[in-house]
Amino acid sequence: MQTASPVQAYRAGLLHFHADPAFTEHAHAWHEDGLLIVADGKVVAAGDYAQLVATLPPDTAVTDYRGKVITPGFIDAHVHYPQTDMIASPAPGLLPWLEQYTFPTERAFADPAHAAGVAEFFLDELLRCGTTTALVYATVHPQSVDAFFTASEARGLRMIAGKVLMDRNCPDFLCDTAEQGARETEELIRRWHKHGRSLYAITPRFAPTSTEALMALAGELARAYPDTYLQTHVSENEDECRWVKQLYPEARSYLDVYDRYGMLRPRAVFGHCIWLDETDRARLAETRAAAAVCPTSNLFLGSGLFDFERADRAGMLMALATDVGAGTSFSMLQTMNEAYKVARLKGSYLPALRMFYLSTLGAARSLHLDDTIGSFAAGREADFIVLDPRATPLLARRSANTDSLEELLFALALLGDDRAIAATYSAGRRVHVRQG
Repeated sequence: MQTASPVQAYRAGLLHFHADPAFTEHAHAWHEDGLLIVADGKVVAAGDYAQLVATLPPDTAVTDYRGKVITPGFIDAHVHYPQTDMIASPAPGLLPWLEQYTFPTERAFADPAHAAGVAEFFLDELLRCGTTTALVYATVHPQSVDAFFTASEARGLRMIAGKVLMDRNCPDFLCDTAEQGARETEELIRRWHKHGRSLYAITPRFAPTSTEALMALAGELARAYPDTYLQTHVSENEDECRWVKQLYPEARSYLDVYDRYGMLRPRAVFGHCIWLDETDRARLAETRAAAAVCPTSNLFLGSGLFDFERADRAGMLMALATDVGAGTSFSMLQTMNEAYKVARLKGSYLPALRMFYLSTLGAARSLHLDDTIGSFAAGREADFIVLDPRATPLLARRSANTDSLEELLFALALLGDDRAIAATYSAGRRVHVRQG
């Protein structure tokens, strides 16, 4: 890893956002020959090279990435690090997939050495794909959280994670009691939340594996620690929705189950959000909770298609997410690729600028971290990536024939993957460089 110097400067095309391009005409800043200036792990300035180069201290070396594009690091709003080793596991749907692959795989995380090894690989894979922040599920084992944060802090990363809470409808070897899960969660919050760049997420897996007692305790924790995150799943699969209706017949909807326990609030992120109704969408918007949209996972499991148009109409916060291991790639570029197709199948359209927004500033806003990450505004943490439009022969050929920024970004989103990430920086330190 590269050691940060007092002032660092990077020359390339620069792209970042200050608003949502779906609702604001001039939502992005694009500097074709740009300069990003970083000091002490934070952004000092970003703009045209010709205007900013004279502001550099005389001995500042400029890292030359001309021909490439620098953007804020990608943010993955929903991913399971323990499922790294079971990615691409065949199953006819969500529930049998959980039983056959997920639960047996997560059992191994009782072993701290195993958890540490997977965490190391997982984080390296994120960085290789240009993801600098993620909202991460661990397992029911507290040591899985300790292993994850130990590895992420060693890399200086801005990460959010939490221990899964589960006390019914799961194998005995993964089953907590509600009280034990809540007690261990509170201990982990005190140990890791706001420790370095780490943030904690209260993590009830989903309503079907949560008793009323567990849901009540998770809601109490969410109220007691309002600056923590809360993450869970909702309305992913029609069979799952029917199951929730049987388990919680008094609730108006699946989302209402969580609402009844006080879990809809800022910094709450709900994975999938496919089978919502208009009341659900309005409630998410009202409470400033967010949807994590997981297109590769939803297509892989045949769960359904997220409705971007209705989510926008409701004013929902949303971000893109890989949802590995049901998701089939760690790459946010590949996630954009599938999000575009999901939108088309639902009769709407996602421009490339919108997809990049939803993976950077839009995701930061969904996490209520836009004052910290997600853009190149002065004072933001200097998490950024270097995209290479010539990373593969096909991408290079297509990029050479683009006539606009939108076309260039669209080519990166549809044709790019981990090979398009030339370098990844976290808090001004280079934490990944592409080999070859």
